[in-house]
Amino acid sequence: MNPWNIALSAALLGVWGAAAQAQPKAYPQQPIKLVVGYSPGGSVDIVARQYGQKLSELLGQSVIVENKAGASGTLAAHAVKNAAPNGYTLYFVASPTISITPAVTSTSFDPVADFLPIGSVVKYTNVLLVGAQSPFKSLQELVAFGKDQPGQLSYASAGNGSSNHLSGVLLAKYAGITMTHVPFKGNAPAMAELMANRVSILFDLNTTAVTQVQGGSVRALALTSPQRNPQLPQTPTMAECGYPDFNFEGWIGLLAPAKTAPEVVEALAQANQKILADARFVADMERSGYAIDPVSTADLKKRIASDYAFFKPLAPDVQASQ
Repeated sequence: MNPWNIALSAALLGVWGAAAQAQPKAYPQQPIKLVVGYSPGGSVDIVARQYGQKLSELLGQSVIVENKAGASGTLAAHAVKNAAPNGYTLYFVASPTISITPAVTSTSFDPVADFLPIGSVVKYTNVLLVGAQSPFKSLQELVAFGKDQPGQLSYASAGNGSSNHLSGVLLAKYAGITMTHVPFKGNAPAMAELMANRVSILFDLNTTAVTQVQGGSVRALALTSPQRNPQLPQTPTMAECGYPDFNFEGWIGLLAPAKTAPEVVEALAQANQKILADARFVADMERSGYAIDPVSTADLKKRIASDYAFFKPLAPDVQASQ
């Protein structure tokens, strides 16, 4: 072969080889980690593990759930914020951590600037509960007592900045009553105190409240969602009780660190939509009391900003109740 042809072929092979190496490999190429800001066995953790199994099946990679509990989920948020933005460390988050906590207290992250939303997964509501031995049979009776006996009502929560803490603040604000906030380290001890009649009320997640209501250990007075819950058909909404502005629905979704490549976010967003259309996953979530929440990446970004703006003015009330 002509020496010039040999040299040219070698040069072309070198160019082609370099070009092949320069092409990014299809995502994902290694296991994906879902960081959860709560302990194993909790509501968010259970959903994360069911979701992770479906995500693994779709993307052909292992999906690992890592629990980083503490500080109302903000430790997990901080960890994901500082993770490499390569799509292999994601935040499986409950909305209060990303839209409530930063609005009412100081955090190490910005909910809008430090994360890229991938999509929402499910949504839930809070249920206003009283113990089975409570004298209150309706929200109207509860509020009437609160106005007649200022400061005598108390409400339990899973901790400062939690959704049930904020729900208590909203009730006091809209009803014009004063209540004492009693924070606990999680919903389980708060529920135990309610059943023991040592606190007046608890706003619990509908996913766990239904079992207690059906078992007769607590009574449901109102829902914070715009519509009634099919599992609690006799329980009115806050709007039906005379508080049309009292509307709270939480969600659980998936976020990536800021600066994650658009093609990675898109791949995950497409996988998310497929999971939310999976009949088995939908049935599992609905059986647990959740509603599927197929909110897009762009719409979830707007929701986070909107939620933050809604809760920010409540910061003084929240801080006063801590």
